[in-house]
Amino acid sequence: MPASSLPLPSRDEFQLDPDLAFLNHGSYGAVPTVVQEQFEQLERQMERNPVEWLGRRVDALLAESRAALGSFVGADPDDLVYFPNPTTAINMVVRSLRLQPGDQIVTTDHEYGAMSRTWRKWSAEEGIEVVAVPVPLPVDDPANVVERVWSAVGPRTRVLFISHLTSATALVFPVAELCRRARAAGVLAIVDGAHVPGQRSLDLAAIDCDFYTGALHKWLCTPKGCAFLWVRREQQEWLQPLVTSWGWESEHPSGSRFIDWHQYQGTRDMSAALSVPASIEFVKAHDWAGAQERGHRLALDARERINALTGLEAICPPTHEWLGQMTSVRLPDVDVAALQTRLFDLHRVEIPCHRWGDIPLIRVSGGVHTTEHDIDRLVAALEDELG
Repeated sequence: MPASSLPLPSRDEFQLDPDLAFLNHGSYGAVPTVVQEQFEQLERQMERNPVEWLGRRVDALLAESRAALGSFVGADPDDLVYFPNPTTAINMVVRSLRLQPGDQIVTTDHEYGAMSRTWRKWSAEEGIEVVAVPVPLPVDDPANVVERVWSAVGPRTRVLFISHLTSATALVFPVAELCRRARAAGVLAIVDGAHVPGQRSLDLAAIDCDFYTGALHKWLCTPKGCAFLWVRREQQEWLQPLVTSWGWESEHPSGSRFIDWHQYQGTRDMSAALSVPASIEFVKAHDWAGAQERGHRLALDARERINALTGLEAICPPTHEWLGQMTSVRLPDVDVAALQTRLFDLHRVEIPCHRWGDIPLIRVSGGVHTTEHDIDRLVAALEDELG
């Protein structure tokens, strides 16, 4: 394939502190200056006449934004609704489920902490069993993950909930095959794709799940508080809004009850969602595939150098099948919170250190703004701290 004539994104196009080695893009992302300017312009337009903006214009603008997003993720825009984050989106789905005591949810022990807490709280209230299937490290073959997870599915299983790209362990899970099996078995498939949009190509039609949520303020680099929920058309009717507002029994129905019930939930600033087209244009103006590959290589380089320093094994093969622009790397048995604090305070390296179960990990994000110098600073800091 010929090299792209488009430029790679650069650090200078972001507002990041130049003194900071910013290797935690995965938590909250980072906004390009040009997108931030569009976001602020939208807020200024709103404040020129808030009544006109929120009362007469915002619905049409949101429809344009959803159309741009739909083209980007391979979805009908009428099957997409904006939420402030994936946690809120999934809470709406969970609270809408009408299961019976003794029914079962199958998930894994790699899920995002907020999601695991959501399932535990709701299941305790409703008498539902949650089975978190252990997927031990290291992983090797995606087919083994499929078989391990699917082995827990039984006659009482009603929902499969799984991350497309896990947060703590930064692994790409084989969600398409699991969703295929779930549909064949009549099991609802809910996919947490918080880290996917902008980091990996996404075609929702190919995944064929029932629900998919993705954060846009992470790897697509929109302003904060911007995520989407996609719902298969036949599953939309039974979903209940988290907040009942003017979209319920709408006086001006859009033609989609799904949009009416979930898009408008009281007065709120929708400028982040309206900035999505600007973020997509930023992607299209750059060699994004080249930037993703560069981030992947930088993350792998960091992993190899940290493993050489610690003598510990990698948690997965170094392939695109398992990794995008993010990788979690084993650490010795250290106080991870103290290490993260020292990396920031003493070395100006912003990076998460945490425990997954009893395994200490450091998670490296190769953002589109990440440089080799950032990786060098991380490795030098770890040499100082770990000895």
